[in-house]
Amino acid sequence: MNKLDKISDVLLMGPGPSCVSKSVYNALSKSIIGHLDPAFIDIMDDIKGFLQSLLNTKNELTVPISGTGSAGMETCFVNLIEKNDNVLVLVNGVFGVRMTDVAKRLGAKVDVLEFEWGTPVSVEAVQNQLQKNNYDLVAIVHAETSTGVLNPVAEIGNLVSQTDALYLVDCVTSLGGMSVKVDEWSIDALYSGTQKCLSVPPGLAPISFSPKAVEKLNNRKSKVPNWYLDVSMIANYWSGQARVYHHTAPINMNYALYQSLFDIFQEGLDAVFQRHLDAHNQLVDGLSLLGLDMLVEKSARLPMLNAVVIPNGVNDAKFRSNLLQKHTIEIGGGLGPLAGKIWRIGLMGHTAYPHNVERVLESIKTG
Repeated sequence: MNKLDKISDVLLMGPGPSCVSKSVYNALSKSIIGHLDPAFIDIMDDIKGFLQSLLNTKNELTVPISGTGSAGMETCFVNLIEKNDNVLVLVNGVFGVRMTDVAKRLGAKVDVLEFEWGTPVSVEAVQNQLQKNNYDLVAIVHAETSTGVLNPVAEIGNLVSQTDALYLVDCVTSLGGMSVKVDEWSIDALYSGTQKCLSVPPGLAPISFSPKAVEKLNNRKSKVPNWYLDVSMIANYWSGQARVYHHTAPINMNYALYQSLFDIFQEGLDAVFQRHLDAHNQLVDGLSLLGLDMLVEKSARLPMLNAVVIPNGVNDAKFRSNLLQKHTIEIGGGLGPLAGKIWRIGLMGHTAYPHNVERVLESIKTG
């Protein structure tokens, strides 16, 4: 038997991937064409334009990298860091830890400011650290998927802009579910992923580099240590009249990203962001009626990733397994120090609708 025949329709309410719309599935099934076909290049140009609008940026170097969000992270670091560069990473969850690991592997001198998981990064603490040392790059996660915390990216961007450092922001979970303002927040490099609020299967990682970041890239003392993720070459495939082949782009994945972005702008950004917030409020209110608490203080909660405190006496793994097997709903467990202590309920993209919230609340209630 073909094992694909056994795949069931699961309501994806974990930390990602999210549910995919019929329009995006239809886009994935379109006939493949060549990666240098004029029709595909036309779609590429529209994807760039859509991403620039969604990110509120004029950055010319705004493209999707062929790979998941982790490839987007690696792309930013390998292009913008050289050995012995001074890097500051702001850590309050798993993905800040991963940033630290990548920077160290590249030979950077890394300072880490750590904050309790479930709480946001302190602007005051960052300000004090920036007064102590000079950095080549400062990195932070906008929406920390492991904890459900929204970090003060705009405020920290204002601080970093007063230094010579590049400001790198992880927007994997936030992009498409809430406002992201690259230029206004003084972000120099950003990466995201398609499988969260964009509701596209995992496989592409939008990035954006400011002119300041491009200048750093162009003035490197050494070659970018990763050929596949070398943005100086990838940019020549994504811009200009004569496209320069770098690698065979995942054609149908780009179809899907195009369709997702098209759908988002058809719905309207304000409406999309409000839909995520409304779903979040509906979930929090419903959980409260069931006697369940949120991990994160209200002021720092993400609308698209909700960290719910597991009640005493409830077996985390058994509960989530039952939810999947009995109700075909997937939610996520905690990571690191929060393992076994929280559930992570995602309300991302095509998942963030009232009927899905009602379904998960009823399933939690009935067990």
